[in-house]
This record gives sequence, C-alpha cells and structure tokens, in this order.
Amino acid sequence: MADDVRLSAGTAELTIAPGDGAALHSLTIDGTELLRQDPGTGCFVMAPWAGRLGYGRLTVGDRTYHLPIDNPPHSIHGTARDGAWEVLSASATEATLRHRLADPWPFAGTVTQTCALTGDGLTLTMRITTDHDPFPAQGGWHPWFLRDIPPATGPLELEIHPAWQYERGPDYLPTGRHIPPTPPPWDDCFGMPGGVEARLTWPGFLVLTITSPVTDVVVWTLPEESLSVEAQSGPPNGLNTAPRMVTPDAPLDVRVDWSWQHTRER
Repeated sequence: MADDVRLSAGTAELTIAPGDGAALHSLTIDGTELLRQDPGTGCFVMAPWAGRLGYGRLTVGDRTYHLPIDNPPHSIHGTARDGAWEVLSASATEATLRHRLADPWPFAGTVTQTCALTGDGLTLTMRITTDHDPFPAQGGWHPWFLRDIPPATGPLELEIHPAWQYERGPDYLPTGRHIPPTPPPWDDCFGMPGGVEARLTWPGFLVLTITSPVTDVVVWTLPEESLSVEAQSGPPNGLNTAPRMVTPDAPLDVRVDWSWQHTRER
C-alpha cells in the first residue's frame, strides 16, 4: 500500500503497514519472505492485551467492562491491531508509530511501537501509557512464520525449553495451574522465568532466535502453513488474573528481539 513504511538493512527488508494496525506485512532476508502473507497474518501488535480476554469481560476495581467478542466466547489480541496508527518518525532502518486507544477500550491512552532493523536482526519495542486513569495492560507481538520457504532444505523447526505450561481449561483460558510442558500440537501459553528464548531453524538456510525480557510466550503450532511464537507480557486473561497496572508514572514497556544467521556459507 502507498502508506506502507519500508526499512532496509543489509539483505533484510521490512514492511510496516500503518493502515493495517501497524502490522509487519513482510520481512525478507536475501529476498526470501519469512512471514505469512494472507490478511490478518504477517506480524501484528497485541495491545492493550494479548491472547484471550475471558468472555470479553474486564474488571477494574468495582466496575466490569464488556469488550466485543471476536473469538467466541472471548475477546482476543487487543484493539490496537484494528485501529489507526500515525507514523511519528521513519528512517532507512527505524520507524516509530503511535496508536491512540479509543472505544471499545474504556480507557484513554497510547500505544507506541518502534521497529529497528539491522542486517542481522529486528528489535520491536512497545510502550503503553495512560492519559490519566490507571488501567491493566499487556503487550506483545503475534508473528506468523512460514513453515516452508524455497531456500530451505526442510520445514521450519522449533526449539524452546519453557519451565512450565499454563494448564488450559476447556474454555481455552488458564486454570491457574502450572503443569510440565506437554508435547505439541500447541495453542498454549508457557512460562519462561528467565526471559523468553526460542530458536526457529529453516534447515540449510537460516536460524532465527527470538528473545525477550518478558516471561510468557504463546506457541501456536496448529496452522499447516505457519508457526507462531508470541512473546507477551502476561498470560491469557491476565488483565483479570494478574493485572499489571499502567499509571501516569508507570508505563508498560515491552521488547522482543529477533536475530538471525545463515546456516550455510553465503
């Protein structure tokens, strides 16, 4: 699209779409696309919550708010991915975009995202602020990495070693119990108290490492075409069960780093 922001560093190229929730529409290395391309994929911002918000209900103090149910019976992945974003600054390798939180989110605030690209990595940072009233918030990113890409000699491989898995109830919300990680397939949240770290390998082509200071990550292996590793600042429904309050003096800052290296001589 005409308003897309394009960054370039070395053989890496990144496309950001302000008109589509500031999603990353494309990340190519050596001209090879790593992200799924159908609508709603790529890599989108999750804010002011990540994952499922149970039954669309948000309770703050003695008041309960009702958010639209877009993943029945829950609300999912926040409102920022559906809203308008403004480009605050853009250079050849870095861009900062801003989204004003508005209805249906019941609190006035701002989400700011910065994307910084180098020849061997991408850093994504997010800050969530409030105009005045405190509110609980989470942030994260939902990438859709392609499983099969032309230069690779086999499908995408995932290496991750979480400390625990959040037990998932029949309604797909955490029950409150931590259990030993089960074998995939997964649509599950995991705890990594030392920070998120995961390695994705396209054999014969590229190794991409995901790291973040946050301690929760959702891994979604069910789509045949793609794999998602979603570093986020709290578990599903965490706005209600483990709220991290944003106040005028305490914004929420979230960061994730993707770094890559080739697995063969170039």
